[in-house]
Order: sequence, then structure tokens, then C-alpha cells
Amino acid sequence: MMSAAPTVALQTATPTSGVGVGELADYWPVVFRGLWFLAGFLVVALLGWFVAAPGVAEVVHRRNPNNPTIEEAMTRYVRLLAVVLAFFVGAGMAGYGEYVGDSALVIAAGTLAVGVAGQAVIGSIVSGIVLVLDPEFNVGDFIEWSDGEGTVRSITLRVTRVHTPDGELITVPNTLLTSQALTRPYGQPRRRIVERIGIAYEADVDEAVEHLRAATEGIEHVAEGPSPKAYVEEFGPDAVVVRVHYWVESPQQQDLFAVRSAYARAAKTRLDAAGIAISPASKRELQGRIAVEDGG
Repeated sequence: MMSAAPTVALQTATPTSGVGVGELADYWPVVFRGLWFLAGFLVVALLGWFVAAPGVAEVVHRRNPNNPTIEEAMTRYVRLLAVVLAFFVGAGMAGYGEYVGDSALVIAAGTLAVGVAGQAVIGSIVSGIVLVLDPEFNVGDFIEWSDGEGTVRSITLRVTRVHTPDGELITVPNTLLTSQALTRPYGQPRRRIVERIGIAYEADVDEAVEHLRAATEGIEHVAEGPSPKAYVEEFGPDAVVVRVHYWVESPQQQDLFAVRSAYARAAKTRLDAAGIAISPASKRELQGRIAVEDGG
């Protein structure tokens, strides 16, 4: 007796016609968050790129018209900051703030490591921004600090280049200029020059003071007002010290060494004509015995 052959049921897979409305509804929250992220990112990035960066560049240009390097650098940093800020704003608007907050610990740790490694560079950059924003510090100013003096030629985010009176161009770290007192002797339309001259005790002090005051007359670039003054400052060990004040107009445009040299020559000429000695040689009283041996 023959057994019946087993029947095999064949099932044919029916191809799906596509993603239905239900499936699209499942993706809608992701799309919605993406749109919010894109909107927040674009608004902040565009404002920083086309509004904040040009505004900062204009301020920097007005403060340093002869320094395009710092203008370009500041524009670049502002745009970079705008992109970073736009990312966090977009993530917050899309509802991803929690995930960004969790990763912020990693970002903070990396930032700390970079900050410790590049502390000097970052400090110089911050100092450079401070110098650029300081209304009393500009390209072309003559400045004095504890280690030198000169005219500011350029200000970058890390260093400031100064042209010294000796003709040297030196590079000074910005941290050095922001960590100590700076003097701007030419910050006003005129500058006061102070001279100290020693007069012999035997001389007529009143006459010497008058001659030293009058010696400023006729010297080019010495201002008439405020009028020159001369005072007895102190009684030194070997001379009476007279202090003379006079003012020089437009000090940045004048050779102060030439002005002071002209005054020194005029003062010496007047004092010599009056028979008044300038800073006479120190007198010392010597005591002792001289023994003479008879060689005969």
C-alpha cells in the first residue's frame, strides 16, 4: 500500500507598497526636533556672523585704524564663538539640552586640560583683547614700562610690537603690559620736562634760580603756558639743587632730546656769564702727617 506524498504549503511574500502614514508619524518627533535645532542654529549663527562680527570689527578698526591684523583676528574669533553658541542654542531648542549637559562634563575636562597646557598663550590673548579695548592704549602711543619704552607699532592678540628710541623693534608679551603700570608721557597736548641742576653754595641762589628759569626763553618748542618755573629743591652734600619745570608742545612730534640739549646749553651759558659754578667738584678735608727723611 503506497503512502500519500506530503503536501508542502508555499507562501509567497507580498511586497509592501511603501512607508505608510503611520510610519511617518513615528518619525515626526525626530523631524520636528531637527527643524527646531536648525532654526535656532541658523538664527544665532547668522546674527553672530553678519551682525556681531562686523560690529566688533568696526569698534576695533576705530580703536586701531593702522592694525588690520587684530581686526581680522577679532572677527575670526567672534564668528567662531557665534558658531559654538549657535550649536548649544539649537540643541536646547530641539530638546537635546540634557544630552549636551551630560557631554558638557567631557567638554569641561578637555577645556581644563587645554587651558592648563596653554595658560601662557591664553593669558596673552586675553591681555591682547584688554589692550585693544582700552581707550588709553593705541597704535602710535609712546609708552613707558618698568623694562623699557617706545612707540606702539602694532597690537596682536598675543604680543605688542614697540619701536624703541634706539631704533629697535621689540616684541613685548601682552601679559607683561597688562600686569604692570604703564606711563603715557605724551598722552596730553604738552609734556612737562623736569631738570635738576646743582649750584655752588657760594653762589647767589636767587640769581641762579632766575637765570635757570630765564634760560627757557627763546628755545624752540618750549610752551609759553604754563610758564616755566624754577625752585630750590634741596641742599645736597656739595651743591644746592635747583629744580626747573618747563613744557614742550606736541611732544610726540618733537625731538625731546634736542629740546633738553638746547636748554642745557642755554642754562650753562647764562650761569657762566654770571660767574655761577654748576655742580662744583666735591670738597674733602684731608688730615695726616708728612714725614721727611734726611737722606744725607
